[in-house]
Parts: sequence; C-alpha cells; structure tokens
Amino acid sequence: QVKLVESGGGLVQAGNSLRLSCAVSGRTFSRYGMGWFRQAPGKEREFVAANNWSGGITIYADSVKGRFTISRDNAKNTVYLQMNSLKPGDTAVYYCAASPDPTVRTVPSEYTYWGQGTQVTVSS
Repeated sequence: QVKLVESGGGLVQAGNSLRLSCAVSGRTFSRYGMGWFRQAPGKEREFVAANNWSGGITIYADSVKGRFTISRDNAKNTVYLQMNSLKPGDTAVYYCAASPDPTVRTVPSEYTYWGQGTQVTVSS
C-alpha cells in the first residue's frame, strides 16, 4: 500500500514563500510520476505541477509558472513544491498524488494515490 503525507502548509502574507513536502511510503517511489493539485472552496480540483520519475521533466499550470517549482528526492521518497511570490488566489488545500505511470500527467483521474491535503492560506 502506498501512503502519501503532505506537510508545510500554513498562513502567509502575499509575496511570501512556502515549501510543501510530500513523503511517500513504498519502495517503488522512483517509478512514479508525481503531481501537485489544489482545490479551493467551491471549486474543482485543479492541476498545479507534475514531474516524471526522475524529476527531469516538469510541467506547470499557467497560473503558477515562474513562481512554483516541483522537485523530488528519490533517495528520500519525497516530492516538494516550492511556492514563491504567493498570491491570495493561491489559497487552497494542496494535494500530492502519485501515478504508476512514470511520465508527467496533469489530469486527476490519471493518479492512483493521494495524500490527505495541506491547507495553504495567503492573506492580502
């Protein structure tokens, strides 16, 4: 069984930064494509960022491009989301997800395993 646990969320002022972490259990982490999604109240879950099994290929939503960076450490079974220049519109619950497909994926249904989410709130 694969378990994902996010951490690093919190309340920050606009313009500041946060780094989210997602620790993944299991010995096959390096074979997974990993993604970050977010869901604001009353809205659908939306794609934020994803990387492939090695971290060498990344893709971002237009709304976060240039501000957020996804990375992974396969030795630590952990994926990260560095969020800079945060805006109030970034406020949401952030989820990490793992896909047995080692390539980059942007659609929630393409991911098999999900974390419980971590709240990020950006004040103006």
